[in-house]
Amino acid sequence: MSKGSYKQVVMYTDGGARGNPGPAGAGAVILSLKGDTLLELKRYLGTETNNVAEYTAILMGLQGAQELGAAEVSVFMDSELAVRQLNGVYRVRNATLMKYYLEIKDLVRTFDRVTFTHVRREKNKHADRLVNEAIDEAIH
Repeated sequence: MSKGSYKQVVMYTDGGARGNPGPAGAGAVILSLKGDTLLELKRYLGTETNNVAEYTAILMGLQGAQELGAAEVSVFMDSELAVRQLNGVYRVRNATLMKYYLEIKDLVRTFDRVTFTHVRREKNKHADRLVNEAIDEAIH
C-alpha cells in the first residue's frame, strides 16, 4: 500500500491489563472508510496499569495512521476516561498518564483532524482481540 493512499481512516484502540497493574497489552486496528482492514497493531507491555495500556494503544494507533499517510483519523475506544481526557472534559492528574497524553496531543497536531469517540465494549471486539493476543503470546 502506498503512503498517502487513505486520507481518512477509522481506528479502534484498546488496552488492557490482567490485574491492575498486571500483564498488559495494547491493540489498534485501522480501517478504510469502506471498512477494509489497513493495519493491525498489537504489543505486549509487560506489567502495566489498564490506563497506561489504553493510552499506549492510542499512541501506537496514531503512529500507524501517520505511517499510512492519513490526514484525518476517527478514533473509537471503550475507555470513557481516555476519551474524556483527550477531549478536554477531564483533566489528566496522573503523572505517568500525562507523559502519554502530551505525546498523543503532539501527534494529533500532525494530522488535519483527529476525533476521539467512546463506544461500547461490544463495538470494540477487534481491538480487544489484538490486546488479548499480545498478552497470550507473551505469557504462554
